[in-house]
Amino acid sequence: MKASPLFSLALGLGLLAATPVVVHASSPPLPVEAAAKKAAPITRIDPTFWWVGMKNPKLQLLVHGPGIAASQVELAKYEGVTMDSFQKLESPNYLLVNLTISPSAKPGKLKLLFKGTKKVAYEYELRQRTTPGDKTKVQGLTQQDFIYFLMPDRFSNGDPKNDFVQGMRAPKAARDSMYSRHGGDLKGLENHFDYLKELGATAVWMTPVTENDMPKASYHGYALTDYYNVDRRYGTTEEYKQFVDNAHRNGLKVVHDVVLNHMGSKNYLFLDQPAKDWFNQWPGFTRSNYNSSALNDPYGSQRDRDLYNKGWFDTTMPDVNQSNPLVATYLIQSFLWWVEYTGLDAYRIDTYPYSDPKFLMQWGQALNEEFPQLFKFGEAWVGSTAQQAFFARNVFQPVDGFKSNLESVFDFQSQGAIHDALRGDNGNMTRLYEALQGDWMYEDATRNVTFLDNHDMSRFYSVIGEDFARYKMGIAWLLTSRGIPQLYYGTEVLMKNFSNPDGKVREDFPGGWPGDKQNYFTAAGRTGQAGEAFNYVSKLAQYRKTHPVLATGKLMQFIPQDGVYTYFRYNEQGEAVMVMLNGSKDEKTVDGTRFAERTGGFSTGTEITTGTALSNLSSFRIPAHTAWVVELKK
Repeated sequence: MKASPLFSLALGLGLLAATPVVVHASSPPLPVEAAAKKAAPITRIDPTFWWVGMKNPKLQLLVHGPGIAASQVELAKYEGVTMDSFQKLESPNYLLVNLTISPSAKPGKLKLLFKGTKKVAYEYELRQRTTPGDKTKVQGLTQQDFIYFLMPDRFSNGDPKNDFVQGMRAPKAARDSMYSRHGGDLKGLENHFDYLKELGATAVWMTPVTENDMPKASYHGYALTDYYNVDRRYGTTEEYKQFVDNAHRNGLKVVHDVVLNHMGSKNYLFLDQPAKDWFNQWPGFTRSNYNSSALNDPYGSQRDRDLYNKGWFDTTMPDVNQSNPLVATYLIQSFLWWVEYTGLDAYRIDTYPYSDPKFLMQWGQALNEEFPQLFKFGEAWVGSTAQQAFFARNVFQPVDGFKSNLESVFDFQSQGAIHDALRGDNGNMTRLYEALQGDWMYEDATRNVTFLDNHDMSRFYSVIGEDFARYKMGIAWLLTSRGIPQLYYGTEVLMKNFSNPDGKVREDFPGGWPGDKQNYFTAAGRTGQAGEAFNYVSKLAQYRKTHPVLATGKLMQFIPQDGVYTYFRYNEQGEAVMVMLNGSKDEKTVDGTRFAERTGGFSTGTEITTGTALSNLSSFRIPAHTAWVVELKK
């Protein structure tokens, strides 16, 4: 594919970065360069502000402004803060200022003085931390949570004023275009917190809300153009902080979607590159091979590893060079910033394995040290359980020094298995069993995030042939198996379509815009099977909330026989739930005596979703394509 003009321009600059100049606070002054003869306004400093009391006392400030590299930097006296050095980069428009903030430092504004032929002063704010000790912030996720995943642009329009934002590359909403913004925003989601709670969700995950000022298809958010600002078409950065606070007041946790591997080509850091080695650049446009196998293949080639980790994800998504320690620090600080600023509860990491392995360890360690309660789960869309476990905390020895410190990944293996189990007249229930049999490879597989579909794949209801009985089987599995369940928006009301193209599975939620013909946010609007589907999800999710045995109980599964898969959730308090899935087109008689080690001590059961009583646990007749979720009773 032909390289983008921006990529070609970057390549024309050359491939090797110049050695940066570091000036320590005790060093003699540098000669003033000609570029500084005009006053250098400071465009921005990242991070935009910081906090006292962080466990890591070091802070790297990236200063951007025309010709700013010609300046010398001084820090006015500020108790507890010292400037270690300032550092020139390859571009004349950047400086790095390295500070140490001691535990004794107090909140306030420190003054940085940039001296060229003219002086430029900048007041940089240090704030007081709020997350330590506040149990409403950075709560993390556990198996007791149920994640509702949505695309904010496609969910609900709560603030029409941000449907047109002057100055952005795609300033206006256009619902008649699959690739344009449709106008959904933070306020729209806030307006429907009650809907999420009625459904039984305990956490909300949105595709990235950070600025994505790209000229095309910016609605998905995965080509960020600013690490420190929310996209104005969703709301302001301060409004996002208020959104997180409001979610917490409503008993909802917030998952923040992040991209480590790449950025958008309209990011100011790419348009005006601090140095050429801030990006992985090739002689010609080089796309990732999208295959992680070589990373831990004992016979793998370095070329295949480089193509995976350093190739670009797409033509407009420059690959960030995380092996550069300055870049690594910049990225790590930005993700620390969002947690402390908002109090968000979890990070979902897009394209997790594509990043530099050593950087991933650094990133995870830094977040673990500052925010031990923060939950982090990564997208590792790979082909085997072993490869999937490799990117979470696992039982394997380090490979080339890499030992993942990520506590959770999306369980693509069980997601593929539930699809196989529910397709065809006689689904492959053994695949479900085997997907969990490999859990020995994880430190704790119960932290894995389970799901039926997402924004990158065909919708679950379409995949199973719009069969409502099988739909209920999938929902029953999702909300009763081990792990943290995630539901993609609209699945609860039978939204459908195949991902050809992706926009087909990213349609607007009915009722999210004034004038919509259907409104699935209300019980009256959810007519027919859409209402039945919502009620089924809600029934199981609410039961899961009030019966922790389904979330935190142990799991025992039995090898499927004759197309029927049976497993149990149980705990030491004597609670037990039996789940039986019949993937066959025929009714099956199941010998219950083979489950005696789990049914012993129980005499009857009640199917949770229907209230049907089961008086005999020694034999069961389960209809075709049916899920039973049975609370066992003594």
